[in-house]
Amino acid sequence: MPKSKTTQVSPVDPEMLEFEAALLRSVDQALKGELAASHTPQAIRARGAGRPVGSVKPDRKVPTTIRLSPEVSSAFRATGHGWQTRIDAALKDWLRTHSPSTEAGH
Repeated sequence: MPKSKTTQVSPVDPEMLEFEAALLRSVDQALKGELAASHTPQAIRARGAGRPVGSVKPDRKVPTTIRLSPEVSSAFRATGHGWQTRIDAALKDWLRTHSPSTEAGH
């Protein structure tokens, strides 16, 4: 007689069951339009291109090109994501204590 394989049933993780139930509830709510918007191709086309009105900060930053010494560039880049924001903060700090018009040597 051949040996029969005994299958072990792994215990059900209650957290996984809860997660699956919540996921199914959220999908159902999204499809009904209760808590999340359902994005149909027609709705996407009707919305149009670009950012939504009012989503642009009034004091947004200005793109520019700047040349930095290798030491400054590598030191700020080594600090990780947000290094350009930290350079901006350092320059703002410098502006608090200096007058650019009198500091320029030209």
